[in-house]
Amino acid sequence: MTAQEQFVGGWTPYHPLTAQDKAVFEEALAGFVGVNYQPLEVSTQVVNGTNYRYLTNASLPGASQVVWRAVVEIYAPINGKPHITQIHRI
Repeated sequence: MTAQEQFVGGWTPYHPLTAQDKAVFEEALAGFVGVNYQPLEVSTQVVNGTNYRYLTNASLPGASQVVWRAVVEIYAPINGKPHITQIHRI
């Protein structure tokens, strides 16, 4: 790990998803409807829990040929279920 990755409160550079990153994303978006999000990379920030910024491809259900990029922000508390805090179309 680099010094930035170990610094509490600092965001890591975007990197490929680990199995844990994928599990957090899937749990937070379980039951989410209206837009399909496919995570490509993630950046994390250690706080009282972990903040995640997922760079994603987004598309409407049934219209997969129309794709845009979005950042899905998720907070995963130390104890409890991860949840979406914000979604930004970029």
